[in-house]
Amino acid sequence: MKSDLDQLMEKHDLDAIFITGPAQHNPPMGYLTGPIHMTGGDLIKKRGSDPILFYNPMERDEAAKSGYTTKNLAEYRFDELLKISNGNILQATILRYEKMLTEFGFSSGRIGIYGKMDVGSAFEIFSGIQQKLPELEFVGQLGDSLMLQAMSTKDADEVDRIRAMGVITTSVVTKVADFLTSHKSKNGILVNSEGVPIVVGDVKKKINLWLAEAGVENPEGTIFAIGRDAGVPHSSGNPKDILNLGQTIVFDIFPSEAGGGYFYDFTRTWCLGYAPDEVMDIYEDVLEVYQTIESELEVDALCNQYQDRTCELFEEKGHPTIKNNPQTQEGYVHSLGHGVGLYIHEYPRFSSNVKEDRLAPGSVVTVEPGLYYPERGMGVRLENTIWVRPDGEMEILADYPLDLVLPVK
Repeated sequence: MKSDLDQLMEKHDLDAIFITGPAQHNPPMGYLTGPIHMTGGDLIKKRGSDPILFYNPMERDEAAKSGYTTKNLAEYRFDELLKISNGNILQATILRYEKMLTEFGFSSGRIGIYGKMDVGSAFEIFSGIQQKLPELEFVGQLGDSLMLQAMSTKDADEVDRIRAMGVITTSVVTKVADFLTSHKSKNGILVNSEGVPIVVGDVKKKINLWLAEAGVENPEGTIFAIGRDAGVPHSSGNPKDILNLGQTIVFDIFPSEAGGGYFYDFTRTWCLGYAPDEVMDIYEDVLEVYQTIESELEVDALCNQYQDRTCELFEEKGHPTIKNNPQTQEGYVHSLGHGVGLYIHEYPRFSSNVKEDRLAPGSVVTVEPGLYYPERGMGVRLENTIWVRPDGEMEILADYPLDLVLPVK
């Protein structure tokens, strides 16, 4: 949580953190500023102190909404710095950062850097600042970054925002189900009122429309995949595929708040009209494993044990898994789930190779077992997003039926 930042900074031996870029579609910045409209700026937080937010004067009111101490970048007189630098924009920018940092006591120590900036620009700017302030060390992190560790548990406001996204997500899923079941079939194919086959692309257009009407975004797209594509976990679906009755449809939807805020993640598998016996068998195996794992989740338990448990349960039912064959492309081929927040994939991670991640109080995670048999033209996945409440209880943030078959006239 945000309240853990100082402790995490000490753990990572950082004297400060430096976040740059917009507040929207920039998780590290948005995490601290909240949902403000800021197209660019810098936030610096010294360990043990509140952040300082440097803003463009056109966005002074938005910056003030953050509740932090704010500083107008115009006060550094970039026009004068350009004259000193003989019109060199890079050197003027470096001089401005030198002024910003020294004014607030950041001329030495270790500073972790996060946020969004063009890679080439970032390299030139931070290299230049390093030369101007040789006692200052900028630190980049790969893997277990301080920000991702802080984000791995959510406070009450964050959970409320994710829950609200879940309500919108499931309302759109309901509209999709209603849209599909409102049409008739002809020769085993779903058709519109004029007898024209409905295709995956038609459904996705509706999904995007309904999400937009709800005021949220769909930055990562939607998985709506039928038949063989349903057997490839991250196949988004072919827009031209017709909707045949009796084939599995994997519907994985993961929209976010407008402006790149909090995500929700949700998957159901449907068959239109009926489910063949072999599909029903696979579905019942996934459903049983999902329900077993959900019932066994415990606060502070290691996440990797649930991945191992999922593999064990599927193997007992005769399915290949990545535990007994890491290269398998059928059966159970992915991890059980992941954290959800300002990124669609966050910590904690349900991977056999990650030994330290736990279901700490405040975690928001997906549980999404699945079985995939592309050469048999089928795939099944079920997913809910679950909050590990402070009292240790597990709460599905937006429940929805787990039915396989959608009736079709």
